[in-house]
Amino acid sequence: MSTPSPWQSTPRKSSVIFLLAVFIIFAGFGFAGDSINMGHQSVLHFAISVFLSGLFPVAYASTGITLRSKFWMACIPIFLVQGGSMALLNTLLPEAPRSVQMDAAEMTRLQGRLLFDGVAVMASIGLGYGGFVYVSISEGRRHIRSQSEKAMLEGEMSAAREVQRLMVPEVVPAIAGYGIESVYLPASEVGGDFFQVIPLKSGRTLVVIGDVSGKGLRAAMIVSMIVGTLRTVSGYTEEPGEILGELNRHVCGRFHDGFATCLAVRLEADGRLTVANAGHLPPYLNGTEVGFAGSLPLGLAEDAVCEQTSLQMAAGDRMVLLTDGIAEAHNEQKELLGFERVEAMLRAGASPKKVAEMALQYGQNDDITVLSVARL
Repeated sequence: MSTPSPWQSTPRKSSVIFLLAVFIIFAGFGFAGDSINMGHQSVLHFAISVFLSGLFPVAYASTGITLRSKFWMACIPIFLVQGGSMALLNTLLPEAPRSVQMDAAEMTRLQGRLLFDGVAVMASIGLGYGGFVYVSISEGRRHIRSQSEKAMLEGEMSAAREVQRLMVPEVVPAIAGYGIESVYLPASEVGGDFFQVIPLKSGRTLVVIGDVSGKGLRAAMIVSMIVGTLRTVSGYTEEPGEILGELNRHVCGRFHDGFATCLAVRLEADGRLTVANAGHLPPYLNGTEVGFAGSLPLGLAEDAVCEQTSLQMAAGDRMVLLTDGIAEAHNEQKELLGFERVEAMLRAGASPKKVAEMALQYGQNDDITVLSVARL
């Protein structure tokens, strides 16, 4: 991925003043050249020479900043054009023949011309230097502001990571009769995927996985709201469909054109599972997708209803819950990992770690979350 040109990030006013300062400084070479030639250039020749003396250095500066290490690709043609322009100028507007002796009027003219050149050279140096100082100070202040804002953002991101660390458990609590494995890999510093393993008052366990649209800090803050609501709602109802319905009513109108998908599974000691889905990817039981009626994602319609379905797990069965960041992983040729490969890995008994590693090998471009629940 190419680095953007500095011109794109530098304020236009600073860019204009910098190039103007370059023009003024090097225009002084035109005045100095006229002094060296003892003012024998015609007025038109003199004016064009001063203009070209400032113009070409501006072109060098612009291409040098834009092309950086490849500046020579433009500088060589510019140098050739500059040489040709000056040669053409000398041909079309040659210097006036020089007198062997100068009368008083010519001496006065020469003194005035040289005085003008000297003052112009000093003015160009002063104005150009002033322009460089202005740009240096303004860009220094902008850099300080940028660093301060960056430090503030890093502090906010650090706080968000700490919040998310609490929202996405690093150690999954043990569940009698079940073995749980999990992998969570956000695409950026903080992510929009989440999962929770919540012990219920009845002794059963609620396992939830979800994906908030978008990435970064905003998605992480929505995740924290969803997780907090989940834990509150699961305190007074243990039905996955009711939990997702209440969660949907709570978040409607708070996503600002976004949404979240969510899958809730209640585990019971005898292997019975109760599953409700709000627009999320279906779970996989022993590598086979579990088909059942789902509903709209959270946050789209306040009256959406999440249907429940029941499953029975035998000893040795394994259910896998995941987010779409797995199948949507793609390599440099834009080839997707795809659901077929994911299902093939799950049927072969691949662990969450193995599935996540495969997605990383293809090329992660979204959050990756895999959760497996095995009946012991």
